[in-house]
Amino acid sequence: MGEPVEKLPEEVLALIFRDLPLRDRAVAARVCRAWAAAASNSAVWSDTSISCDCELEDMLPPYLWACLDYIHNLRLEYEPSKKASRGTATELLTALASQACPRLRGLRLECRGEKPLFDAGRNILGAVHAVCGAAHQLRHLDLRRLPYTLDDTLVLKAAGGCPELRSLFLDNHALVNSVQPTSVLKLLEACPHLRALGLHLASMSRAALELLAAPHRAPFALLALRCACPDDARASPLPDEAWATLRYRHPGLEVELELEPVLPDEAVTRILQPAIPVAALRLNLSGDTVGPVRFAAHHYAETLRALEVRASASTELHTALEELAARCAGLREIHCFCVVRPSVLDAFRAHCPRLRSYTLKLKREPHPWRPTLVR
Repeated sequence: MGEPVEKLPEEVLALIFRDLPLRDRAVAARVCRAWAAAASNSAVWSDTSISCDCELEDMLPPYLWACLDYIHNLRLEYEPSKKASRGTATELLTALASQACPRLRGLRLECRGEKPLFDAGRNILGAVHAVCGAAHQLRHLDLRRLPYTLDDTLVLKAAGGCPELRSLFLDNHALVNSVQPTSVLKLLEACPHLRALGLHLASMSRAALELLAAPHRAPFALLALRCACPDDARASPLPDEAWATLRYRHPGLEVELELEPVLPDEAVTRILQPAIPVAALRLNLSGDTVGPVRFAAHHYAETLRALEVRASASTELHTALEELAARCAGLREIHCFCVVRPSVLDAFRAHCPRLRSYTLKLKREPHPWRPTLVR
């Protein structure tokens, strides 16, 4: 017969409690002193996900606040349309900042649902600023799921307070981008170990590419650029020679490009440069899609790993997709959100041996379309 639960070592109990929802951890901590000690073990809190909408309701805040100091990586989810959820998320981030969060290494914020029409996220963003000013050992900051306009103040706060940053993602789905290229330059100068960066295209500059290519920089692995705002459509082109230099300096660099309907055809032509090592390309354009697919087939054949296309079905698009399949043998994902002819599916199956997931429907199906996994 197994050993009674109350006699299990604290380390074993901590491994069990680590996989419990936050509310159940709080309940376990009230059972006895041994369980309370195990529930407060740092191993339980190293990687923590918190939902401010469901898990914190009716939970005693002192228990959570006492354990914030143990958190290394935090994923914080809340619903911006619910005042209580917003308030709890703000309170938690503020508490983290007030404790100087000495162990915090990663912070990821995620909004679920729609934000109120006139909510600029001032309280949440203010709390994020406070964390950036206090968490001097922060390595990873991911704000892609925040629906608010991000600005220079946040970038400069991260530059001044988080010199150990390895990754920073600001390429969110806000309608306005207020991060200027000069702030990005200051960030790159202050954070020499940065390896991954996500921005709107308008925040990037030739000077930033040149700084990333400097001999003293740490290896740079990922640059995600979202092109979805009017400023992105008007942004100065990043010259092909600058991309070539960056690619030579960092041969393992992967670039993710997301092109949205706001971009006219001439802007797309300026953005797509042959020397960009594009690993993921998402095309959701209101204009020509066939041209960018053909461009990718000719110039990104060696680097392209994932392609997403949202466009109307046409013979020209099908032909371009078949050409891309024949050239991009390293492709791992292809997702096309229009009905395709059977020869398109056959081409990807025949020419892309590393394909792991695809959305290639031969007839209309109810949405959402689910990808097919290749085993």
